[in-house]
Amino acid sequence: MTMAAQTHGYTPGLRITERAVIRRLRRLPLPGRVHVEEGQDVAADDLVASTELPGNVVNVNIAHELSISPEDVKDFLLVEEGDEVEARQIIAESRAFWGLFHSIARAPIHGTIETISEITGQVLIRGEPIEVEVDAYIDGTVREVHGNEAVLIETRGALIQGILGVGGEAHGRIKILCDEPGEVCTADLVVDDCEGCILVGGGRVTLEALHAAREAGAVAVVSGAIDDIELDEFLGEPLGVAITGQERLGLSLILTEGFGDTPMRRRTFELLADREGERASVNGATQIRAGVIRPEVIVPEPGATWDAETEQPALGLSVGSQVRLIRPPFFGLLAEVVELPEQLEQIPTEALVRVARVRLEDTGEVVTVPRANMEIIEE
Repeated sequence: MTMAAQTHGYTPGLRITERAVIRRLRRLPLPGRVHVEEGQDVAADDLVASTELPGNVVNVNIAHELSISPEDVKDFLLVEEGDEVEARQIIAESRAFWGLFHSIARAPIHGTIETISEITGQVLIRGEPIEVEVDAYIDGTVREVHGNEAVLIETRGALIQGILGVGGEAHGRIKILCDEPGEVCTADLVVDDCEGCILVGGGRVTLEALHAAREAGAVAVVSGAIDDIELDEFLGEPLGVAITGQERLGLSLILTEGFGDTPMRRRTFELLADREGERASVNGATQIRAGVIRPEVIVPEPGATWDAETEQPALGLSVGSQVRLIRPPFFGLLAEVVELPEQLEQIPTEALVRVARVRLEDTGEVVTVPRANMEIIEE
């Protein structure tokens, strides 16, 4: 493995660019139906594919409810396999001692009788199929259709990847709340005309601002950072280490820098501010390990025709690279690489690793950090 490959492998890039060719695969969990064709232009909220997932299965212990032996269950059933039943419908009953003792069993859900077992005395009822619909997510063009399972959507425009996000996909028009990238995003900046918007703050966003944004009908907030305790309060539980994006918060949150009072990078802030009022898509899904997934903001540029070859290539780590440090004690700080020693060096944990010397943006101090503890900011 070459040195360049090693450094790039240790430093996953974080892209902030106004000109990117962006492709997103929209896949169904099971084969279903694709509703679009290759070459078709789509909007972010257009339905591109749909399918039905099998409904949940509910078990009814007929033998227990009627106090009979499992092998006798079929003698008391009022339904057969394949029958559709309504919730609370009587599906089995027994009468004893000339009708003095009457026992019944009801279906707990609307569904279909899937299995009747004479061994366990149980009946399995499968609920109604679960409809799954997949939208385009971004304004763009259908480039590929993969049978009845997936479509590839392509667009051209600005791409901003963040450090951390929560909440899933959303799309709306960009609305800028702060005047400067270091301004704290507070609740008083959220006004009534935020419904359906992606709100862009500056530095730290407060918990009260998130609540106000959700109440105002905003679909997402993009800001530099947040207090970690307030993030846990917003989530209702401590942030886990697995992939995010499945949270049902009524609002997606994208953090471009991290935690604390860290301001948004001016380059990022200006790129978004220049696009106020334009349609954008966001996704808070984040995974740091075992396959990096970045939270993102995508702002399509309608009518753009430039090719992927015009994008700035990823050059890997080198002297002069802009990086963000992603481990304590410098977590979230921005820096510039000033030296890349070729030899392994020992760090405080006594491990021998490849390191880089970087100049911190806020203080100008030069510090030594493992290359695995930083990520390149590809602008």
